Amino acid sequence: MGSNPMGLIVALDSPDRGFEDLVEELCGIVDGFKLGLPLLVGRGPVYTAALRSRCHEGVWIADLKLADIGHVMKLTTSLVVDYVDAVIAHGFIGVRGALGELKEFLERRGKKLVVVASMSHPGAEEVYDKALPLILDAMEKLGPWGVVAPATRPHVIESIRERLGPRVAIMSPGVGAQGAEPGAALCAGADYEIVGRLIVSSPDPRSAALAIRDAQGRRLASCRRG
Repeated sequence: MGSNPMGLIVALDSPDRGFEDLVEELCGIVDGFKLGLPLLVGRGPVYTAALRSRCHEGVWIADLKLADIGHVMKLTTSLVVDYVDAVIAHGFIGVRGALGELKEFLERRGKKLVVVASMSHPGAEEVYDKALPLILDAMEKLGPWGVVAPATRPHVIESIRERLGPRVAIMSPGVGAQGAEPGAALCAGADYEIVGRLIVSSPDPRSAALAIRDAQGRRLASCRRG
């Protein structure tokens, strides 16, 4: 990891619309799709299968934001694990009896674990960022495939990359509606930027995604020159 120059993952969250056509339109343009809890609950886990039938490329992530004991997280994950490549859980719950069990369960199914190290909203500074050193201690023991870190606070991404090195995929939400600019998280060391409303709410999602790709490239070229 740490080598993807311009990763773009689209967040699909709303349960009030169908995303089949959008997924087909963006297939091959973006690097994957993150399916939010409202969509998974509102449409049902098997809806993911309908979406994947429109695009077999990229990484598909169930954003369950799990935060429970291992037994319960495995039961929850079992509802969607056949339809996705990776599952997101919170980092503050620890490894023993929780994330460690979940990772083992996912690896037996050939799937990946992504752990939230911090979030993109301002309130994350109140608790999550303060706990980041402890969370990173746990991540060093756990060795997840991916970590979620906020595009809205690039210094958090930088600290995670410095601590965990290139072996982890860093995914960064907060681009667009929450204020981060395309490419900023990539410049800080992220592998993927997660973008939702800026693409999904656009009257022309394909053009919006291509524009973000272009902006990512220009931002990366600029920061590398610097």
